[in-house]
Amino acid sequence: EIELDPNDDNAYFTRGRSKSKLKDYYGAIADYTKAIELNPNEAIAYFTRGRSKRKLKDYYGAIADYTKAIELNPNYTDAYFYRGISKSKLKDYNGAIADYTKEIELDPNDDNAYLNRGLSKAELKDYNGAIADYTKAIELDPNYALAYFTRGLSKEFLGDLNGACADWKKAAELGETIAAEIVTNNCY
Repeated sequence: EIELDPNDDNAYFTRGRSKSKLKDYYGAIADYTKAIELNPNEAIAYFTRGRSKRKLKDYYGAIADYTKAIELNPNYTDAYFYRGISKSKLKDYNGAIADYTKEIELDPNDDNAYLNRGLSKAELKDYNGAIADYTKAIELDPNYALAYFTRGLSKEFLGDLNGACADWKKAAELGETIAAEIVTNNCY
């Protein structure tokens, strides 16, 4: 289709998505960039290019693309979420928390946003805040093994080994294998 119409931004975008699925992230970025040149007002093109950049660990480039996607669509929840992940990778935990908070404002039922915000809070040693977020993630998905596991870690940091063991046991029941090892070694 590109040969028939080299100015079809959607054709470049679609080919970029195919390349991304094949893990050809450099090729995907090139096609998304061409799509953006042809249509600079398409938020999803910036978002998907940002995801490819994130896969290549170009977190600054990903953040720039997610930011542009948000400028074009201020309610783009996935752009806030993945920008938060990228900021977290750069150890900008306060920035990540701000993005997860905005995403939660827009979609209060996203258990992953609560989990990731909790992880960032834990990195800042705000274990009570982290526990609150993990608890909300568990309320939204009672089978969220990773939320139980990470909540247990925060409880351990606060000296609540009984609470930590209860969470790790639940995580182990739900299939979190590292939790089972921790239970065996730390919980009686």
